[in-house]
Amino acid sequence: MPAARTRGARRLMLGSLAAALALTVTGGGAVAAVPPADSARPAGLRQVMFVGNNWDGTADVIESTGDLARIGRVNVIPDRQARMWEIGLNPVKLAYFLGIRQGPGEGHDQFVDDMYATPDGSAMVVSRPSFADVVSIDLRSGAINWRFPVSGFRSDHMAVSPDGTRVAVSASTANRVHVLDITTGREVGSFATGDKPHENVFTADGRHLWNMSIGEVTTALDAPAWDWTKGDRRITVVDARTFEQVRVVDMRARLDAFGRKDLSDAVRPVAFTPDESTLYFQVSFFNGFVEYDVATDRVTRVKTLPENPATDPDRTTWVNDSRHHGMSMSPDGKRLCVAATMDDYATVVDRATLTEGPLVEASKPYWATVSGDGRACVISESGSDRVTAIDFATGRRVASVAVGDHPQRVRLAHVPVDWTGPTAR
Repeated sequence: MPAARTRGARRLMLGSLAAALALTVTGGGAVAAVPPADSARPAGLRQVMFVGNNWDGTADVIESTGDLARIGRVNVIPDRQARMWEIGLNPVKLAYFLGIRQGPGEGHDQFVDDMYATPDGSAMVVSRPSFADVVSIDLRSGAINWRFPVSGFRSDHMAVSPDGTRVAVSASTANRVHVLDITTGREVGSFATGDKPHENVFTADGRHLWNMSIGEVTTALDAPAWDWTKGDRRITVVDARTFEQVRVVDMRARLDAFGRKDLSDAVRPVAFTPDESTLYFQVSFFNGFVEYDVATDRVTRVKTLPENPATDPDRTTWVNDSRHHGMSMSPDGKRLCVAATMDDYATVVDRATLTEGPLVEASKPYWATVSGDGRACVISESGSDRVTAIDFATGRRVASVAVGDHPQRVRLAHVPVDWTGPTAR
């Protein structure tokens, strides 16, 4: 980010903004997946959170509730030397590797995007953008169990099926999603998407898989007049058993019908209500979010959230076309948590009234999920290398812990009760 956007100035201006708005929390939020109850936890396992430190090539394992204390750390690139040799010997792979570094990596390699645990808690499955693959890391030894190279040259967001047996990963340069057996790494299916597939979400019953493609986000053609250069951006819904397409949603027409031709139709992070009747989503360049009724196939509300006066108005300075990037919802469906990435705050929004709560200062928050007990929104602060919990009921910060370099995705997971980290280093 430009040097002029100093954190001290931003803190002062953000504090003044919050005070002037005199905001208070009035209600609820919600997440697509409700944290499992203790009774549903597999025997011999403990619930934790995985935190992907994208620029480090590590993943921290932290407590899923309370003070979020760190339990251990996993090296997710133990094969780095082998991968770099492989890339260096292939001019095309090397070109993409360097392109990722200068583009979405903001001058850094992207070594971990997303992570999930296998059902038995023995392994962490990780997508590694710069290495264009997905790997399974043994949590006891730190060794690689299997590796799946994705189509094209970059892997991205993942999703795990409700039964925990399959993992879907976006191959962002190939416009394809691969679905893998989470234990063996064998591909069980795949399907075509729009340009640059990004977020993946399984429905709660496991019958459908939604993919959101965001189009080209690394060019400087960010002015509205150049929107046509961003490519084919759409939601693709497939049958999760056959991988046949069952629905395509082009949000351009829906936003236009609502009177918001000014908004991008690149759907970023999303959150379903618990009954999956309503989808909330963020779009490129927008400080706010959109509400979409699934049954009637129409946009029903748009919420604009406060701007930070210190945020550079130049769209080309916003990371990968993001302004706000990260959403989650409280398990009761009453409160929505929003990470305002380029505006350096997070806030809890009442879903009934769309009234935002206190603006909680956060340094480039990049993701939002839900704590293990469902009481808090958990955000990654990629600018300060921390993970922070915000109470859904009060909208206030309740915990924060230091993690590795540039945390992004945060996911609930399970590990053995006695686990403290791999034995092999």
